[in-house]
Amino acid sequence: MGNRLLIIQPSYYRSKTDRTVFKVRRRPVVPLTLPYLAALTPADWEIKLLDEQLEPIDFDYRADLVAITTWTLNSYRTYDIADEFRRRGVRVILGGPHTFFHAEEAGEHCDAVGIGEAEAIWPQMLEDAIHGRLKKVYRAELLSSLAGLPVPRYDLLNMRYYRPFTTFAVSSSRGCPFRCEFCSERMLLGDAYRCRPVDEVIAEIKHCRGKSLLFGDSNFGGKRVHTMELMEALIPLKVRWSALWSSYLCNDEPFLDLACRSGLLHVNIGIESINPDTLNGMNKRFNKLPRYGEMLANLRRRGISYSLNFIFGWDGETEGAFRATQNFLHEHKVPVAYFNILTPVKGTPLHDRLQSESRIINSREIDRWPGQLCHIKPPYGTPEELERNVRKIYREFYSLPSILSRMPMPLTKASIASWVINFSQRRMARSVNNNFDGF
Repeated sequence: MGNRLLIIQPSYYRSKTDRTVFKVRRRPVVPLTLPYLAALTPADWEIKLLDEQLEPIDFDYRADLVAITTWTLNSYRTYDIADEFRRRGVRVILGGPHTFFHAEEAGEHCDAVGIGEAEAIWPQMLEDAIHGRLKKVYRAELLSSLAGLPVPRYDLLNMRYYRPFTTFAVSSSRGCPFRCEFCSERMLLGDAYRCRPVDEVIAEIKHCRGKSLLFGDSNFGGKRVHTMELMEALIPLKVRWSALWSSYLCNDEPFLDLACRSGLLHVNIGIESINPDTLNGMNKRFNKLPRYGEMLANLRRRGISYSLNFIFGWDGETEGAFRATQNFLHEHKVPVAYFNILTPVKGTPLHDRLQSESRIINSREIDRWPGQLCHIKPPYGTPEELERNVRKIYREFYSLPSILSRMPMPLTKASIASWVINFSQRRMARSVNNNFDGF
């Protein structure tokens, strides 16, 4: 083979003041992006995959082309990597969610920018690279169908980094059927909620031979009929799986029963707030506050491990939202919760609205650093006070007395999973620099 391709998933810098690269010894989930890009690559390329959180980058590696997939969180690290390879005469292409919203900025650090879904542009970018005719920008149209997607090249990964509890990421759909003001999914993945054929999802699961799965869908239950069919097909595989879905599905008892039978281990749910006015402002009217108690009881009665996401800093909110949320979580003995600061991601209606109101603080820095950072002028107090309140609720919720009062005995796989997450979050909440991440 005469064409050597290095595909990199970069890490990120620990903070603005600590520019060391974040590293880990093991990953809890086998990544999907790297092996999937490899599967889309024509056979005449020799491929090397590199996850920088696990392995150092060898800038002397004799690649003909370097491709880097990037989120905004690791964009500064991406640019430094790209600049170093280009300094050595190696061509670099950039893609990923970050380039969708920051294409012009990314273009300053590479030879070509890919915008949108890779299937439509990746082979052409590689072909143009071979013949020395790379264009500056490649923009993809959304796939009308998710049928026939290739199987990820897991054979190119060093699987020792994902043991002993190997969990594979799987995608069964793209997009989200809802229109939350703060979410960028609709811009990134289009208005249409698209599902993969169930038989192809099952074939991919059988191919990876994993017994633990994480469905990386933005909304696993976005099309109920499709999800029910998929869960039925999971039953013979005897797998354990986790996913994110909308709160209303937790009041759908046939759906929950089938999820349990098919091997559900943990579900993450975007509650966002316990204030109905805040939910209306977010355009999350499908979150029905009066049914939260019933929803959580349905999960608890089935022994389902679950986590709830909350967002603080919305218009009309007061500082009392933190204590009210704490009381709610303890009243219902919620096993896991994640607390986030309202973030106006570029490309969202929220960003445009707050920008027009001159309430965004340094738009360029949004999502560039790990941790819960405030980028807006909040409805009460200062940005620093909002950050302190979020750190405080994390520390209190994951204190030992709180954990012991909320958590069931670790006698099932689901309850063990909740205990593991609690102690993981406890370590992050007590970290010195408070740069802890959520789910």
